[in-house]
Amino acid sequence: MKKKYTIKDIAKLANVSKGTVDRVLHNRGKVSQASLDKVNEVLQKIDYQPNLIARNLKNNKVYHICILLPDPEIDPYWSPCVPGIETAIMEFKSFGFAIEPFYFDPNKTASFLEIHAQVLSLKPDAVLLASLFYKESIQAVEEYPDTTVISVFNTFIDNPKVKNFVGQDLYQSGRVGAKLMHMVTKGEGVPLVVHVDEQFSNAIHMQEKEKGFRTYYKEYVASEDVKTITVSKSEVRKELVEILTDNKDINGCFITTSKVFQVADIIRDVNKEIAIIGYDLLKENVSLLEKDFVDFLIHQNPERQVYLGVSKLVEFFLFKKEMRYKRLLPIDIVTSENVSSYLS
Repeated sequence: MKKKYTIKDIAKLANVSKGTVDRVLHNRGKVSQASLDKVNEVLQKIDYQPNLIARNLKNNKVYHICILLPDPEIDPYWSPCVPGIETAIMEFKSFGFAIEPFYFDPNKTASFLEIHAQVLSLKPDAVLLASLFYKESIQAVEEYPDTTVISVFNTFIDNPKVKNFVGQDLYQSGRVGAKLMHMVTKGEGVPLVVHVDEQFSNAIHMQEKEKGFRTYYKEYVASEDVKTITVSKSEVRKELVEILTDNKDINGCFITTSKVFQVADIIRDVNKEIAIIGYDLLKENVSLLEKDFVDFLIHQNPERQVYLGVSKLVEFFLFKKEMRYKRLLPIDIVTSENVSSYLS
């Protein structure tokens, strides 16, 4: 087994004092160039690896990580994030990390800005942000000092202050949805892209999915005849019934958010048999999938997104490990045949 070297061992090999080795290892105090060269030569020969965890604990430093995300009581898509955060809290608290979630109303930008201001006042070491509101998220990122490490999940923000992103390639996700639609409908009829209960102009995640969907149809179906409807939750029934009634050639529905069950229920009520593809393993969506009322669900895995987002920040502080700019998760296609494996 590889020998474990102590400061005393290194000092003896380098023919310097233990104090000199300590100053070199911890980068503190003055050391002559000759002594520095001797110590570094020994460290290189023995392939010295510092115990960064022990060093961090010895320093008694507590890193404060704040997580900003939509309230799962209002939007159940974010509910899986809660156990992901709880797991991270339990795993990393003994290493000197205080991880704290802050929830905002996903329907109100004012709520997001209010919670952001609260977090900003705490001067945390790091912030993990679910960038639901794109413009406000960019504004928020700019307000944090350079000493605060910023990471985002779920939706990518192209900003130099953002050190890391964890989530899916949403453009590619839209292309996957389009390919599935193409397979089910055999390229016949017209697909309908449905955005429910969102501020579309400020929702990059929906825009990227639609862009990917349309690009696929243009490239592989040689068709730009893709219809789009953007509706509020309160108006979804009225407008969806209207567009399905007026456009008999619509034979597929691609829902860009987790509101699949709302759209599917309306389609069933008007007795129209069309392909339905959407997102996320909400219990209502899963029930429809198991009954084959929904053809496919794309799993975005929010629990893993938030956990990985936290763990990358922990590694950065604990091991001084640089974060990969983008950590893209697989785009999982869930059917009635494999959904049980995702729920177990």
